[in-house]
Parts: sequence; C-alpha cells; structure tokens
Amino acid sequence: MASTRFRSDKGLVARMSTVMLLLGALYVGVVVALIITTGATVLIIVIAVLIGLAQWFFSDKIATAAMRAKDVTPQQAPELHGMIDRLCALADMPKPRVAIADTDIPNAFATGRSPKKSVVCVTTGIMRRLDNEELEGVLSHELSHVAHRDVAVMTIAGFLGVAAGLVMRWGLYAGMFGGGGRSRSNNNNGGGLPIFLIIWLGSIAVYLISFLLTRVLSRYRELCADRSGAYLTGKPSALASALTKISGDMARIPTRDLRSEQPFNAFMFAPALNAESVMSIFSTHPPLEKRLAQLAEISADLSRPTS
Repeated sequence: MASTRFRSDKGLVARMSTVMLLLGALYVGVVVALIITTGATVLIIVIAVLIGLAQWFFSDKIATAAMRAKDVTPQQAPELHGMIDRLCALADMPKPRVAIADTDIPNAFATGRSPKKSVVCVTTGIMRRLDNEELEGVLSHELSHVAHRDVAVMTIAGFLGVAAGLVMRWGLYAGMFGGGGRSRSNNNNGGGLPIFLIIWLGSIAVYLISFLLTRVLSRYRELCADRSGAYLTGKPSALASALTKISGDMARIPTRDLRSEQPFNAFMFAPALNAESVMSIFSTHPPLEKRLAQLAEISADLSRPTS
C-alpha cells in the first residue's frame, strides 16, 4: 500500500488478503493439475502474463479512450483541479492527471499503473448533478483507489483467473486434438472419462470460482475506498448524498445507454447496472444500502467527542 494519509481498515484488509490467497491457491492448483496432463503450461502462463501486463500498463489509456475522455488543464477546469489539488495535499500523494468525459451518465473513475501514472476522470453528468462537497467526496473515493494501487491489485486478481482459464482451455484443446493419448489408453481399458471432458468441466469450475472471488475482492475495494475517502474529507454525509443522488439518477437513464458503460463497472464510482438479491454476488460494487450503512457508522464515529 502506498504511504499516504488515507485511513485503512484492518478488517477489510484481512478479508481482501484472504480472497487473494484463495485466488493464488486456485491458480497453483490449476498449474499443478495441468503440469500432470500437458506440457504447454509455461507457454500459457507467459501469454496470461503478457495480457495482464498490457492491461496494467495501458489501463489509463484504455479506460479514457473507451469513455472518450479528454485530459483537462487547470485553465480548462480550475474548480475540478482545485478540488483534486486540495485532496492530494490532504492525502500526501502525487496528483494524477485529470480528465472529463462528455456524457450525461453521472459517474467517475480512477485508473493507472501507479499513483504517479494515473488519471482521475469525471463525467459532465456528475459535475452537473453534484454540489462541490458531494463531488469532493466522490473524488476522495477515486483518489483512494489510486493511492492504494487498486488497479494493480485487480489486475493481479484478474490475471490469476485469466491464467487458470487459459491453462484449462489449452488442456481441453490438447485432449481433443491429440494431447490426451494417456487418457485414451485408459479409456480403452475401461477407465473413466476422457481427459478433455474432465479438463473442460474443470475449466468451467475454475472460471466460475475465480470470477466470483474477483468480484468479492472488487466489492471490498469499493467499501475500502468509501471508508478512506470519507475519513479523508471528514464529510461522510456528502459522499452518502452523492451515492444516493447518482443511484437515483441512474434509475432514470435508459438501459440501452447504461449498457454501453457496463463493461467498465469495475472502474466506476457507481455501477451502471447493478444486480439485486441473489445476482448481487456477480456485482463489482456492494449494495447501496451497505455503502450507506458504512458511511453512517463513520459519521457517528467522527461525531464522537475525542478524550
């Protein structure tokens, strides 16, 4: 974690560490299984590493290009730059690039491979809807993502799932097109399922488990960013108000417009489309009620007299 004045939560950090360890264990298990069944494991790991490095290294360019966002100077957006300057000074962190996306969908995101190589982007829609305190709360949330290197964390988590899925799929193709000789001889002797079928079923399980663990980690990162941002500004109610406004306005935006931004949910302050009830386990963000409850607890904590 970068050395900043953002306040951490030991409980959240412990839960996030547990999820990362589970992802690592899953990855190791897949590699061991594939070493036994195919010799192509190293090649697939190299491919997965290259994909992960590209996502990490170019994350800021990919996200801003996808959102059609443009960097703005202090002369072009003095008020926005002023807020970020003040928050960066409070957090004792380098100032990221500042960008604006011209869309009415109210949202914001931060991405980049390091605090010195990052960008914070807001949409014109969010700037129109929020007052200064609310927007400052959103920006503190996004700067927390930058300070805690969340892009690197989620890239590593995603890499583990991508690598596992690629390795398992490679095993499937090897089994179908000539790599499953050992299994075929076993089948001739009346033993078990063909190896490619076992690997195909395994690939489904591996992908699903890694996907769910990565989504759990993403939800923890969002709670951590809410908490850190609220303590930095000392105004959790402003962040709660911003969340409530944005969530309410999202419900009034046509679904077809929201779907265009759904692939970037993991980067966003609030999800374009968030699942409810059972389907919330697939969401990149925690439920609004949970985020508001945490901010209410922080508000109560800040209001207690210090002895």
